[in-house]
Amino acid sequence: LKANAAGQAGDRLYLTKPLGVGMLTTAEKKGLVRLEDLALAVDSMQRLNQIGAQLSALPGVHAITDVTGFGLLGHLLELAEGAGLSATLDLTSVPLLIGDRLRAYHAQGAVPGGARRNWASYGDRVSPIEGFDRDILCDPQTSGGLLIAVAESSSEAVESSMRAAGCPVHSIGALQPLGAHPIIEVRA
Repeated sequence: LKANAAGQAGDRLYLTKPLGVGMLTTAEKKGLVRLEDLALAVDSMQRLNQIGAQLSALPGVHAITDVTGFGLLGHLLELAEGAGLSATLDLTSVPLLIGDRLRAYHAQGAVPGGARRNWASYGDRVSPIEGFDRDILCDPQTSGGLLIAVAESSSEAVESSMRAAGCPVHSIGALQPLGAHPIIEVRA
């Protein structure tokens, strides 16, 4: 077992599933979604997080948590605060289910109410972001991926395992010593 609060300064962050399930299911409720996009959301929700057991056995994997109702930012905040650290998040490296098509759904109002409530509850601990970027990072995920904190020295082994399991393979950020407010800095 890996605690969600055992990350260490310098750890790289990985996400095993792309974001967007909440926006796509909201688009479906509004009658906006394309069937092929909805199928991708369903496929993502049905994919099990079995990779977690494999990754937790690797040395240098310090912390793992699932990304669910609090969105990526909420679970990253929990991970960082629990370890007494801060984090940077590289927005351009965060995987999205259908890329720019999510922006089109967002522009049509497909934003889960939970995304806005999430931001209201923890946005004061995150660098300022707006619009689509804020909403996708706060998007509640049903059966979301795992957020993993990994020592730099173990990142190659983690990436190899993730690649073999068909997960997105991008470091999306890093943990660092706690500095000045905010706890999470989102970089575009």
